[in-house]
Amino acid sequence: MSSRALFLDRDGTLMVDVGYPSQPDQVSLLPGVAEALAACTAAGYRLSIISNQSGVGRGYFGPDAVQAVHERLLELLGAQGVYIDDARYCLHAPEDQCECRKPSPLMIRQSAEHLGVDTARSFMIGDKPSDMEAGRRAGCRTILLAPNSGDVGADHVCADWAGIRRVVCEGW
Repeated sequence: MSSRALFLDRDGTLMVDVGYPSQPDQVSLLPGVAEALAACTAAGYRLSIISNQSGVGRGYFGPDAVQAVHERLLELLGAQGVYIDDARYCLHAPEDQCECRKPSPLMIRQSAEHLGVDTARSFMIGDKPSDMEAGRRAGCRTILLAPNSGDVGADHVCADWAGIRRVVCEGW
């Protein structure tokens, strides 16, 4: 496998974290995300969303709400020429003790197999320690998007998507 990917958390990484988004009108992209993803795609990276959506398992909303938010996210990214190659969502609550919820690497591994990508040549990008742990356990390099955070064991910590683009595309 010579392909590579960016495995992307959703809330707080691709879009503004509003808690438990259940409506399409709650979706707004973080500044610079579309431009950075377009540059990374041009550099040969596939794109995959890897997201815990425990609002379903907690009974806050159903799977249809997750799908509606996902479709709106795809619409906003697509309008700027960015297309997601794969998406994996864990709909379980933390207490369900499922095998897919991050920090488990299962969703990353499944997506990597589906896309035919090498996790050692790929990045997991997220805003939480569980994203970094899932990425490490899957064999990815990790980037923490954390404007005001210290080190949580990530390979790189970036304050914004411009920084992420530099790390991924320019090897900073």
